[in-house]
Amino acid sequence: MREASSSLLETINDPKDLNKLTAAELVHLAQEIRSKLINSVAKTGGHLGPNLGVVELSIALHRVFDSPNDLLIWDTGHQAYVHKMLTGRQDFSHLRQCGGLSGYPSRAESEHDVVENSHASTSLSWADGISLEQQRQGKKNTVVAIIGDGALTGGMAWEALNNIAERQDRSLVVVVNDNGRSYEPTIGGMAHHLAGLRTSEGYEKTTAWAKRTLLSMGDPGKAAYEALHAVKTGLKDIVVPQVLFEDLGLKYLGPVDGHDSMALEYTLERAKEYGRPVIVHVITEKGRGYSPAEEHISDRFHAVGKIHPETGLPVVPERFGWTAAFAEKLLDIGKKNPNVVALTAAMKEPVGLKPFARQYPNRVYDVGIAEQHAVTAAAGMAFAGAHPVFAVYASFLNRGFDQLLMDTALHKAPVTFVLDRAGVTGDDGASHNGMWDLSLATMIPGLKTAVPRDGATLGKALEEAVQYQDGPTLIRYPKGELPPELAVVESEKEFDFLVKSPGSSTAILVFGSLANVAVEAALFAKDEDIPVDVISPTWVLPVEPNLLKTLANYDHVLCVEDGLENGGLGAEVLLQASKMGIATQFQVRGVPKQFLAQNKREQILEDLGLSVSEMLKFVRRSQNIK
Repeated sequence: MREASSSLLETINDPKDLNKLTAAELVHLAQEIRSKLINSVAKTGGHLGPNLGVVELSIALHRVFDSPNDLLIWDTGHQAYVHKMLTGRQDFSHLRQCGGLSGYPSRAESEHDVVENSHASTSLSWADGISLEQQRQGKKNTVVAIIGDGALTGGMAWEALNNIAERQDRSLVVVVNDNGRSYEPTIGGMAHHLAGLRTSEGYEKTTAWAKRTLLSMGDPGKAAYEALHAVKTGLKDIVVPQVLFEDLGLKYLGPVDGHDSMALEYTLERAKEYGRPVIVHVITEKGRGYSPAEEHISDRFHAVGKIHPETGLPVVPERFGWTAAFAEKLLDIGKKNPNVVALTAAMKEPVGLKPFARQYPNRVYDVGIAEQHAVTAAAGMAFAGAHPVFAVYASFLNRGFDQLLMDTALHKAPVTFVLDRAGVTGDDGASHNGMWDLSLATMIPGLKTAVPRDGATLGKALEEAVQYQDGPTLIRYPKGELPPELAVVESEKEFDFLVKSPGSSTAILVFGSLANVAVEAALFAKDEDIPVDVISPTWVLPVEPNLLKTLANYDHVLCVEDGLENGGLGAEVLLQASKMGIATQFQVRGVPKQFLAQNKREQILEDLGLSVSEMLKFVRRSQNIK
């Protein structure tokens, strides 16, 4: 008999260990997991609310399915913390830190992890592809995709569902984790449809009554029941309008209480035994069991920094950062320009649109996790006379590249794209570094791009962007606190000198928030009597001819950015300089073409050579000084 004081969670080293537990022990295990989640994430930060909501669901999945033989695919991966605990990974002391557990599934960590990409709406396509190939190979295992109702607002999920419904001869289970939210409450027709299914007890009661009553009447009743069963889709359409999943040809089970372990296991067993594609609709509560999260209406502690576990309050109060500076400036612009509207892809608060939405609720549009749709819809709004501002994480704009190119730039639509968390973000790992955007931007004709270095240049760039009517504009800035504003020693129309030394033959051309690093390096060089200039443009694409003419006056120029070196801003400067026959020797320093492991942003920048010491080495070499 296990001692009452011992930890059940510590006895779970493999999912098969869950099968040894009694019903009462499963309840106790869920309590232990929630306690560990709260205390661990409080120390490191991470996605707390989503994982508190899937405790019983994660346990049930691992009791019913045989991972890794049966494949569990999490969408998005930020709800996989409990899955990690149940698959031998219980040391959360360095979650999202160098050498610690990833905040998402990771193949390097466990054979139980399949998809590392932390972006939403992909799991069904993964599941479709995996199950098709495993079926072709004659394998009999089950593929399970766990997708949130928020992720179902993404078009890619529906492309996958359409294809899943086409091939019915395989064991594929889609678990819809329906908590009514993504970051915020889920919006759109899909949300309304799921809400209707949650209240579909009338249908279940009607069919149960019909079956009991008619089958008790002998052969005539049996015939009547079979006739009724043949038109069950029509009956369901009467009781529950537009039962979308079954209209697609997919078996639907639910809704089931996502915090009732026995009900979950029973339903998942039925889904597994069915042997064909089936939807299991699970109702969960984001932030379940933690009062501060349950009472945090806006996002139920979707993602938190370090907090006091007793109260949920932040250990370090949030300081005025880039997102807040954007939010404040957009509100000011909105008061002056009634044509300015804003769009978000299910992230109103994280990207700073909450204040604008409170002030102008009819001028903010949340399209759900549908970046492609957002970009083209913004082009449509621009055509109709608005100036849309689409605020989105830099890494999420990747999905809308085709629409940015063909629907926006080709049509010269005056849409402003504001990219939050651009460049190296660090703790969230490879898929969340916003390091691709500038290389994408250099490919798009007519896309005016700004890389502000501080709050003042951000505000000015945003003002100029919403006044520009000849095509799209893009503004990008990093995650975190605002750097101090740097003094401008001399200003041209297209750029500023932050440091200027008489007779300098060396310059650092710095883009964005790394300006303070370049200035510090130049000041160290000055102490060594090495003259070097620091040049900082805000609008960087297209490259201004006057900037190139200025750079032609130097023997050596170091281009510094926190985006990709390949095809980035420095590469574009080199290309344009070569076309003008400029003989200056350029060196580009940015992010190499590789996926970056999680670490602190400052440490990653140091490791990449985007540091004071590395810039100083360049300056010395340019002057033949060791």
